[in-house]
Amino acid sequence: MFEGLVAHRLLALFVLGWLLLSFPLLGLWDRDITVLGLPLLPAALFIGWAALIATLAWITEHREA
Repeated sequence: MFEGLVAHRLLALFVLGWLLLSFPLLGLWDRDITVLGLPLLPAALFIGWAALIATLAWITEHREA
């Protein structure tokens, strides 16, 4: 299905997502700060999650000529 560079990029994205959503790094965002009225932790979670999904879509849909 996925071969070569695409498979390596997907594996790297998986590891990045795992690290992004792990507890020690999530603890960095647990502060009493708001971003546009939202607490920092949920805002960081949703922004990171959306970035992971967008990167996944770009990797899987991007065709190298």
